[in-house]
Amino acid sequence: MRAIWKGAVAFGLVNVPVRLYAATGEHEVRLHQVHRDDGGRIRYRKVCSVCGETVEWSDVAKGYETGDGELVVLDDEDLAGLPLSTEREIDVLEFVPAEQVDPVMLQKTYYLEPERSAAKPYALLRGALEATDRVAVVKVAIRQREAMAVLRVRDRVICLQTLLWPDEVREADFPVLDEDVTVRPQELTMASSLVESLAGDFDPSQYEDAYAAALEELIETKVSSGDTRSAPASAGQEDAAGGEGEGAQVVDLLAALQRSVDRARSAREGTVDGAKDGGDGGGRDEAPAAKAR
Repeated sequence: MRAIWKGAVAFGLVNVPVRLYAATGEHEVRLHQVHRDDGGRIRYRKVCSVCGETVEWSDVAKGYETGDGELVVLDDEDLAGLPLSTEREIDVLEFVPAEQVDPVMLQKTYYLEPERSAAKPYALLRGALEATDRVAVVKVAIRQREAMAVLRVRDRVICLQTLLWPDEVREADFPVLDEDVTVRPQELTMASSLVESLAGDFDPSQYEDAYAAALEELIETKVSSGDTRSAPASAGQEDAAGGEGEGAQVVDLLAALQRSVDRARSAREGTVDGAKDGGDGGGRDEAPAAKAR
């Protein structure tokens, strides 16, 4: 795993240097949007709705529209000046009973790995959480956004679970639930019997994502039957990501290199065939591979 954050857990006068790792990942089969006729990838560009021009990533700012239609433009310098004291620190605010944290507030889970020099204070914090059956309520900034979170122990590892802020949790306001509904004792007994007949211990490994499995099988069937086509090299691929920054440049560079390799192979094969036929080898008059920006 690759650490996405490095800092320290601060509780009292104790600091525990740690690294943060994502505890979960998606298993979905990733599909791309393509042109049905030729298989070309569908690309999107950042286009200004006023001037119609394609906007480079370096020229993109953030905006907030006020209630009366005014626009406040915020650039990187504006945002960099905002206070973010928890950027490199997991600040422990209090310890609360685990059952008081509403599951609906839970978001993403991360693993905390201690630095070698912090093995003992890490074990101390872990032991305190287990002994008191409490979780630590903390604040931390991940990817320039401050979040509320809790620290809890799972299989000897301290986990950080981010939480929604209170105003992000909606109230379930369903008038139908306020209506009087009569449930007869016999009906409740029968429903309870059904629950008991299906009761068991939770074991997520026994369940399968049937849709993902069927999709993988469909793809494998098409591949094994030869129902595929060569992925085409997209025209103008250097602009494919619409200026998404350094990541897009890396992708474009790799794509350009792959096209260059493919064309070089085609040219070499053409040269060999041409030599056998007495031709000039061909392939050198092709347009050069697009340059990666």
